[in-house]
Amino acid sequence: MTNNESQTEKTIISVAAAINQADHILFITGAGISADSGLPTYRGVGGLYEDEFTAEGISIETALSAFMFNRRPDITWKYLWQLGAACHGAHFNRAHEVIALIQQRKPNSVVLTQNIDGLHRAAGTINLIEVHGHAFDLYCTRCRANFSAADVITNYEVKPQLPPPCPQCGGLIRPDVVLFGEQLPDAAVSAMMALAFQPIDLVIAIGTSSSFPYILKPLVDARYRGVPTVEINPANTHVSEIVTYRLKLRAAEAMEKIWRYFVEH
Repeated sequence: MTNNESQTEKTIISVAAAINQADHILFITGAGISADSGLPTYRGVGGLYEDEFTAEGISIETALSAFMFNRRPDITWKYLWQLGAACHGAHFNRAHEVIALIQQRKPNSVVLTQNIDGLHRAAGTINLIEVHGHAFDLYCTRCRANFSAADVITNYEVKPQLPPPCPQCGGLIRPDVVLFGEQLPDAAVSAMMALAFQPIDLVIAIGTSSSFPYILKPLVDARYRGVPTVEINPANTHVSEIVTYRLKLRAAEAMEKIWRYFVEH
């Protein structure tokens, strides 16, 4: 066993012990947790949009922005379709599953996810805050009717008319997700604000760059209060230097190893 492998094993044991001792755990997850389900991240390791610009000569953030949706919904839907097609049919992986299993033993734990793929739901996660929405929940911007993606898109192998029209009024429909430049949903904001008044005694960030202030804040607050923090990410991020424990592993591998030590002790 190399020195790096030995240190990784020690860290895994320490994280499993911290989970065992904690009652209120906050899991913060980003696109990296779904990478082992075959889903691409936006950028970085395995990124879907690693090139600086899209085919239209704009950044992916601009393409997926409220500004672009209001002016050229066809462009925004082009990339929403790509994300939806990538997510469709994906299955939750061991990292999602282990979080749900830990929640069964630690029911006061909360999952705050940036992901819109619905894999935490599918894995049986409870106390879930989907801060950026859900890709397969749709609504009409004209008549406000709600749909599931299956109501509008029956075959992800064949690209439909984009943007797809509302089945009821013919208006413009969209996924119930937060586009760049939009405010977060009130319900998500309220849920995140409530976290500040909960006795969180362990924070675990998995597969997120922690670049959004509302994702970074719980980790910084935990450090300030002396609460242990964990980062699981093969890449370096904004919080890599401030967390208590750092695992440079993919999410599924790390959570499986942590789970083994957790259940054995």
